[in-house]
Amino acid sequence: VALGLRSGSTAVSRASEIPARAIQHFPIYAAVALLSGFAMMAIQTVLIRLGALSFGSSHFTFAMVVSVFVLCIALGSFAVSALPRIPRGVVVGNQWALALLPLLLYALLEDSPYYAHVLRSVFRDDLGGFYPFHLNAFAVMVVFVGPPVILSGAVLPLLFHQLRHEVGDLGQVAGRLYSWNTVGSLVGALLGGYALFFWLDLHAIYRVAVTALIGAAALLSACVLRSRWRWPLVGLLVPSLLVLVLLPAWSPDRLYSGVFRLRAPEQRSFDGPDAFFAAIEKPKIVFHTDDPAASIAVKQYEDGPAKVTRTIASNGKSDGNLPNDYTTMAMAGLLPALFADRTERAFVIGYGTGVTVGELAALDSAREVVVAEISSGVIEAAPLFAHGNLGAATNPKVRIVRSDAYRALLRSQGRFDIIASEPSNPWVTGVEMLYSREFLAAARDRLQPGGVYAQWFHTYEVDDETIELVLRTYASVFDGVSVWFAQGADLILLGFADANVTPDLRRISERSQQPDIRAGLARAGIRSLPALLAHELLPLGVVHALDLSGPVHTLLHPILSHHAARGFYRGEQGRQPNTAPLRSAQIGADNSLLRRFAASQGGSPSQRAWAAFARETCRHRPEECAVVLARWSLDHPGSKLRERLLAESRRKPRLQASLSAASMARLAQLFDADVALANGEAGLALAKQSTQAFARFYHHAAPFPRRVLAAIWRACSLGGDSVEVCRHDRAVAEGVLGDLEVEVR
Repeated sequence: VALGLRSGSTAVSRASEIPARAIQHFPIYAAVALLSGFAMMAIQTVLIRLGALSFGSSHFTFAMVVSVFVLCIALGSFAVSALPRIPRGVVVGNQWALALLPLLLYALLEDSPYYAHVLRSVFRDDLGGFYPFHLNAFAVMVVFVGPPVILSGAVLPLLFHQLRHEVGDLGQVAGRLYSWNTVGSLVGALLGGYALFFWLDLHAIYRVAVTALIGAAALLSACVLRSRWRWPLVGLLVPSLLVLVLLPAWSPDRLYSGVFRLRAPEQRSFDGPDAFFAAIEKPKIVFHTDDPAASIAVKQYEDGPAKVTRTIASNGKSDGNLPNDYTTMAMAGLLPALFADRTERAFVIGYGTGVTVGELAALDSAREVVVAEISSGVIEAAPLFAHGNLGAATNPKVRIVRSDAYRALLRSQGRFDIIASEPSNPWVTGVEMLYSREFLAAARDRLQPGGVYAQWFHTYEVDDETIELVLRTYASVFDGVSVWFAQGADLILLGFADANVTPDLRRISERSQQPDIRAGLARAGIRSLPALLAHELLPLGVVHALDLSGPVHTLLHPILSHHAARGFYRGEQGRQPNTAPLRSAQIGADNSLLRRFAASQGGSPSQRAWAAFARETCRHRPEECAVVLARWSLDHPGSKLRERLLAESRRKPRLQASLSAASMARLAQLFDADVALANGEAGLALAKQSTQAFARFYHHAAPFPRRVLAAIWRACSLGGDSVEVCRHDRAVAEGVLGDLEVEVR
């Protein structure tokens, strides 16, 4: 019995001593777990931002980086479990490898936009390559970024294994160790993913993370290894940190180059990053910062000594240029000001270059312009655009709120006469929320009676389905919608708070002549009422008259970002839905402001009005330019002013295709049946070709007469085609366009 008692006492004594010794080392293990969690979360944040600068800031990029981390962490943990035996020094070796591999990756990461461009050039713009491209991008990330992440996944299992030898009962401390790692990850997300961006750029945050990993490796070496190996490895701390300090900062010219918009190989695309970046256009970076929301850069282009332009870019993508984008940005504020009952209070979503804000604040009746801007970098860069936006940032009427638009709008006091939204493209992560039905409904509810919501949208780097989805969602919220073009492929969607709004030409004419609005329109290059009305693309009521059946974009069913990302991948020009069917054509004819202007002049605009209308259209829209010039010849046959403007326009490269003799002849046929049938080409081919052109080029301000298309179809059988075939195909055409014998008023 005595022997048994003595033996039990000894066992209890040993069991109590083992945890005591282990607890002495636990703070070091906890520090390693915390530092590793912090560092890897910070590195993940940096890589997500680098991914956005390399591939574009889409949800696909975010998902790829996060998936690499999830997969590789799992692989690291699994690798430890698969080891038949784990020597004592493995935990230290793993930690040092985890610290040094990111250090070796440092020089490679600043060229990540180049390597993404090389991969993108292989897949080009074929939509069939969309998913293979992203799968290959994911694989490349696994190869280059995966190894250190795999090592990070092995950290906790190796620490648990080490503790098992020292503690015996691992359950006493494993949960606490895991908690410290979780705390480190949380701190990494808060500091490395947000707070540090207020003071540090990407490369500096990356270095902070690597410093944490080096510190963790040194601590673990001092704790675990025998003295023969301990101090040499701990001594690596100083040279590692010295190398880290001496490394150069990442090149802003490369990081903010935005080459993810290049879909085809350049001349030096496959010659390495140095040759590639030396060959492409390199604007001067006059400002750059990495803030918690985005990486912001201001690029300066010099087109000779007389013209200097500046672009603000968010995550590598241009979000505005001065002065080249002035018309679009000014019209985003001036168009709703023309239609709103009052212009006292305005809310602007996104500061950008400040032009919209400056134009709204310049209105005599404006009392307050509230601006929601989520990026502190954009606000910091505001003085660089003050010369071209009427000093918007320092205007006493302007109040900038650094917040996302949703919170800023919902927390704002009172209602607004005008809300102007100028977000980035909807394929950018987070931006799609501003196109959702919920946000649009919240904005509508914040409008005063008689207020107007203006939404910028684009038709470049987008597909037809995305444009239709945006219009369908917009129309599901606003009972009154009209669409205007600004410049080039930029659109301004107007949503009216009142369901019974009607277009009032006289009021718009009077408003446009007010000194403050007239001055703003002049700055936008619009100097007459016909030139202003030329920008109306879809008159009030046309969008609701279209058959836009299908899903809408909501916060619970966010489909826009996916559609937009696919459209961006192809990089083509999207087209608006077909608005030539009878019902939408009739509403367009009734509500077209230019047609009302023509009616006020006796049914046909004067030569001077036609010239102003055509010149403004041709300044921005090649296809509509051709339609307007073709229609002008009907009102004023043989007009020398028209011929002079046509010849002048044909000298511009971007207009040559749409204004070619063949294109103009095809459009002339849609205005005059005699012209269409004069050359004896009647037949099914001509009828089908004319129907396609009728739908594609239909312009509500200069509509094709439906009787002309009906005459072409009636003459179908004269070309040798059977009456039955002509009758069948005409029925198909009328299924889309409606009865061709019914003319719009």
